[in-house]
Amino acid sequence: MTREIWLLLDSSGLGGIESHVAELAAGLTAAGQAPRVVFLTDFGPHPLRDRLDAAGVPWEALPGGLAALRRRLRQGRPALLHTHGYKANLLGRIAARLAGIPVASSFHAGERPAGAVGLYDLADRWTAGLAARVAVSRQIARRLPWRAEVVPNFVALPDAAPGPRPLTIAFVGRMVPEKGPDRFAALADLVPGPHYLAFGDGPERAAVEAAAAGRVEFRGAVPGMAGHWAEVGLLAITSRAEGLPLAALEAMAAGVPVAAFGLGGLPELVTDGVDGWLAPPDDLPALAARLAAWAALDAPARAAIGAAARVTIAARFGREAGVTRLLAVYRRAGADL
Repeated sequence: MTREIWLLLDSSGLGGIESHVAELAAGLTAAGQAPRVVFLTDFGPHPLRDRLDAAGVPWEALPGGLAALRRRLRQGRPALLHTHGYKANLLGRIAARLAGIPVASSFHAGERPAGAVGLYDLADRWTAGLAARVAVSRQIARRLPWRAEVVPNFVALPDAAPGPRPLTIAFVGRMVPEKGPDRFAALADLVPGPHYLAFGDGPERAAVEAAAAGRVEFRGAVPGMAGHWAEVGLLAITSRAEGLPLAALEAMAAGVPVAAFGLGGLPELVTDGVDGWLAPPDDLPALAARLAAWAALDAPARAAIGAAARVTIAARFGREAGVTRLLAVYRRAGADL
């Protein structure tokens, strides 16, 4: 009987980590492994649970805390615990060590958070030596005081070839300052003409929606973008800090190119003018110029750059290759797979 691989996270909503965990669980299943997603704390209904149910991936929610996790690990004896996010990383490493379970931790965030979350981030990085370490970009790996394996985020390539793309520019992500939804609203002023769509929710939404004054259509949070990429011609990533955003990979896999600031792992993903566009970090006029360049292309030229984006994902960021690299990390950590 195949022993399970547990994917641990502490989550009350859907974001990049949650999308990555769903993608990883699907990839592990396709590779003949038995993943189980474990929520450290039960926050009630969760869009990731619906996505896991639809994919046939088992999940469970714990009552929170170190003791409950340690008890469940001792009872379930997974082949390995793979943790994601500050709190899950910290408690998961300790609980796995106490239970005698191999453990690996992934580092996703490119920002340096402030306040209490900043303390979690600091503790997370400095205790990372208790586990095998995975970073989604070289920049994130360099921030760690321990050596980490760089395994970029990955996605499955949709079977269907992309169709014609509308003259629509989208924001996809949490409405929080580090993701820069205010900058996206400013781009709608700087580059009039295309239609602007925003997918996501968060504490900044009301202020950004008021500032946009009707120039951006706000759709709110959606359980996934698979059914919406056909509405999007270009994904604009306006973040102030980044790791390797899964939304960028999903967009490119669907034939939607990305225009972004050259932050985090994005320069490793996008080649400016070939399969998307990159602007210097924080240079909003430069990013606006990239959006205007895309909007000025005719339909065949926009389709060609979208096709090039899809080729990039197929060549370097496909699900099978990413899961193979993670399985090697698991085995080196001591997992009997």
